[in-house]
Amino acid sequence: MTTSIIPVPASNSENAYEQIVVERYGGAGGAIVSGVDLSHDLDDAVVAEIRRAVLEHHVVFFRGQSLTPVQQVAFSRRFGPYSPVPFIEPVADHPEVIAVVRDASEHQPFTFGSLWHSDFSFLEEPPFGSVLQALQVPPYGGDTIWANQYLALETLSAGMQEMLTGLNGVHSARDGYGPEMQGVHNMFKGMSVTTSDDALAEQIHPVVRTHPETGRRCLFVNRQYTVGIDRMRDNESKFLLDFLANHSTQAAFTVRWHWQLGDIAFWDNRCLQHLAMADFVGYRRSMIRTTVAGDKPRK
Repeated sequence: MTTSIIPVPASNSENAYEQIVVERYGGAGGAIVSGVDLSHDLDDAVVAEIRRAVLEHHVVFFRGQSLTPVQQVAFSRRFGPYSPVPFIEPVADHPEVIAVVRDASEHQPFTFGSLWHSDFSFLEEPPFGSVLQALQVPPYGGDTIWANQYLALETLSAGMQEMLTGLNGVHSARDGYGPEMQGVHNMFKGMSVTTSDDALAEQIHPVVRTHPETGRRCLFVNRQYTVGIDRMRDNESKFLLDFLANHSTQAAFTVRWHWQLGDIAFWDNRCLQHLAMADFVGYRRSMIRTTVAGDKPRK
């Protein structure tokens, strides 16, 4: 188990939660955590239980929070170092914070993050976690949906699991941040994204990864950033990746969150995919996100 980027290990799963209240939210994952103000300095016991809740429920939600960018960075850093966020301009004076905004003037039928993905899986060391805080929310829509990739793997046949375990996926930012995508990103009026040839680089990651903390295996491919299967022809890769993309995001594996002002979500990118809904044309949705470093995926 990799521990070098884990400043405070998770609390013992055999013990009751003593520092926080954890209420299960969905059948496929998710929990609401209460009894803690994330704007305060948190002691190690609280951090250990929050980390355990994330590992057990994959995504956790905190309601009624109000963090400045500095406070959100401080919270994120309790769980590990900052993870790089390529291509996206950070919030002014806060290099570890990005804004995730859809302006009321935008009318395109998609928004930033509206394809299924695991954050920046194209990096050599993709992030462990993402922390997203709602600053402005529309009166309806704008939900975020997560898909449990433990379940996605475990519900496949033994033969399919065995085959996938021997495969590696090719991950790239080319379809999201390649130069030809600049026109798309210019539609996002509340964000500044600069595409480049750097997005054409590729990383190889196992199709089935072992979670470095839980030891459980899960699928690690996604529609946005997994562009091929190593050592396969394009038509073979497409056939398999299309199947996995449809299988891994089916409704039975998902948890859906309807945002309210002051909500914070903290999720584990190593075992989840997610997407943002774009069903609130004419209204503004504004959030800030921090990202916690992860490690290189391993079989």
